[in-house]
Amino acid sequence: MFKLAHISDVHLGPLPRLSIRELFSKRITGFVNWHRNRRKHLFGSTLDVLLDDIRAREVDHLAVTGDLVNLASGIEIRAAANWLQELGDPRDNSVVPGNHDAYVPGAYEKTMRAWYEYVRGDLAPEEWQEDRHIFPYLRIRGKVAIVGCSTAVATPPFAASGFFGSRQARDTVNMLRAAGEAGLFRVVMIHHPPIRGATSFHKRMIGIRRFAAMISTGGAELVLHGHTHLNTLHWLRGQTGPVPVVGIASASQGPGGIKPAAAYNLFSIDGSPGAWKLKAERFSLNATGDNVQQESVVVLDT
Repeated sequence: MFKLAHISDVHLGPLPRLSIRELFSKRITGFVNWHRNRRKHLFGSTLDVLLDDIRAREVDHLAVTGDLVNLASGIEIRAAANWLQELGDPRDNSVVPGNHDAYVPGAYEKTMRAWYEYVRGDLAPEEWQEDRHIFPYLRIRGKVAIVGCSTAVATPPFAASGFFGSRQARDTVNMLRAAGEAGLFRVVMIHHPPIRGATSFHKRMIGIRRFAAMISTGGAELVLHGHTHLNTLHWLRGQTGPVPVVGIASASQGPGGIKPAAAYNLFSIDGSPGAWKLKAERFSLNATGDNVQQESVVVLDT
């Protein structure tokens, strides 16, 4: 049995001191939003509580579906790189970026360079190469194929949308088909929810129809996403049946907020092609914020 944990929207804090030059951009809106709203509900210790529980369960792999930082400043990007190193071996932790990781023009390239070991596929070059596409990437761990996709793009102020283009869709279809032919359980990671209506218009994923066609054509057994800070379960049409699309609350959300408290998903994967066994458990922060508790168990055999 392969155990896969899933967290998202880490939003590492606290927000560092930023220069006037750094704030003279879209960052000023995020800076104001952090101090008015986000910092009241995101707690650094919350993330540690989740990670301690994940480690105690001896999972085989951890999937992180984006938004490691808040405003993608240089200080934040480096801090997130240090956090990833503390998280563990890059071979056991897979990351895809979110909109906050590409908050302003140029930020995406800086984050990918700094976090490269955690966002590169098994056959990718060992060193970051700016002129090459990172996504989609493919990592094979036991009987599981992990496919990382990116919707991270810089957007105008007051927008948090993502983009999934045709080139990435074509490449992902080929990866999914090959992994399926190899008899692997296919997990697709993406930040924005690939479900119409799952979030507001200005936070939507552009390319939802393209993503759905990719899943139905290439095939998959599980899709993981973040972005909404909600615990959700939707479905997409697959090659042989419906494919579960699972979202998760922010990994730094403290108790008592409007959004659900921090949580992580734990997937137990077993079986074989045509008879996969998938159990999804969700563990959430308790009311006092000092521990986690099992909130739900769902069997999602595919």
